[in-house]
Amino acid sequence: MELVLLSGGSGKRLWPLSNDARSKQFLKVLESENGELQSMVQRVWEQLGNVGLADSAVIATSKSQVDMIQSQLGQEVPIIIEPMRRDTFPAIALASVYLYSVEGMGLNEVVAVLPVDPYVEDRFFQRVKELEKTVLESGADLVLIGVEPTYPSAKYGYIVPTAKSSDSDYFKVSHFTEKPNEEKAIELIKQGALWNCGVFAFRLDYMISLLEAKGLPIQYDELLKQYGQLPKISFDYEVVEKTEHIVVLPYDGYWKDLGTWNTLTEEMATNQIGKGIITDSENTHLINELDIPVTVLGVSNAIVAVSPDGILVSDKEKSPKIKELVNEFDQRPMYEERRWGWYRVLDYTKFEDGREVLTKRIGVTAGKNLSYQMHHYRSEVWTIIKGEGEFALDGEIRFVKPGDVLEIPIGAKHGIRAITDLEFIEVQTGTQLIEEDIVRIYMTWEEVEKNLLSCRDVRSIIK
Repeated sequence: MELVLLSGGSGKRLWPLSNDARSKQFLKVLESENGELQSMVQRVWEQLGNVGLADSAVIATSKSQVDMIQSQLGQEVPIIIEPMRRDTFPAIALASVYLYSVEGMGLNEVVAVLPVDPYVEDRFFQRVKELEKTVLESGADLVLIGVEPTYPSAKYGYIVPTAKSSDSDYFKVSHFTEKPNEEKAIELIKQGALWNCGVFAFRLDYMISLLEAKGLPIQYDELLKQYGQLPKISFDYEVVEKTEHIVVLPYDGYWKDLGTWNTLTEEMATNQIGKGIITDSENTHLINELDIPVTVLGVSNAIVAVSPDGILVSDKEKSPKIKELVNEFDQRPMYEERRWGWYRVLDYTKFEDGREVLTKRIGVTAGKNLSYQMHHYRSEVWTIIKGEGEFALDGEIRFVKPGDVLEIPIGAKHGIRAITDLEFIEVQTGTQLIEEDIVRIYMTWEEVEKNLLSCRDVRSIIK
């Protein structure tokens, strides 16, 4: 069985810590077994390893999240990259075609799909392992996992089953109800309905045949070319609700969707992350990513979240409404994690004559490097403030240290590698200060060293 983890959504419900580049699953606010902070995706990947599923798992994600995934899970994690966000049906279609035409997976083999961010016990993934057996034994087109409800939630969809077969532990599915009111939810639970946790499995042949019937390519390269024309629709609406033979495996353990501030803070091991003070307040959480102190005095049942993207002060019960409000905001992400480290936007100014100035603080992890690249529309000035590194500029490599100021004209080829953890202030000046204005020439530092002439022996300088 191959496992596909979906990681493609944008970050709105946990604003201001989440944004278009850093979705909720990447926020390091949960506590690991060794007491360190970890993200939802790190927790799930660790759990997959605990039950022996990590080696057969692949993550389907958008281009904007690749660096974040590699930063948190490592460079070797298998990834299927969507060229753009198109919802879960296109993402699962692309993953299925990749497994079929690139990986050579057989049509009778089973594919299981699940979100990358459920908050569950390890034994939930033991249930996931049973999906393969259930698909093959039941002959169903789709097999879902349904969570036994602990209260009549109006936030989740419900799977309504028919009677269970006497010789199996799965149920046939009668129908689905999407996010009912509390009164309806009580009625559904009496009927034995289960929460839909977004986990399902199918034989690969089912998805490939469905794509062929829709006239869509089943070769990966061809589907990539047409990806922008695929309908922007969820797998639930496009496939699940139109499939007749579906069964569901019930799960009676702990499960929670940490999609809002009130649910996320319930699972945090501490009520404060970052600089600040909470006093005379009950059930209040403070998460502060800035270097300035935040004081919360006499405010109970609240979430206070502070990041370069903004500041949120909200009653916990009202916090799910934040998504509706921030949809109106139109600003670039002010903080991102990358495969080489991170950056934070410090200031952005656009002048009347069209010139723009963008200032960032950039951190490069020891041993990592920015690609050797060039820009068409901007010049840059880098001021090293921490650590040591190697700086490449137009064919030459030299050693850099705190206090060095590096000027990079428009069109100049440049890159940097951190010898120790490195930080510098970058000031961009130009007419189009966008992330897309990057022409990458070499990605690894080995390529840089092989193809560039070193103007000095860096190692002798370090000594």
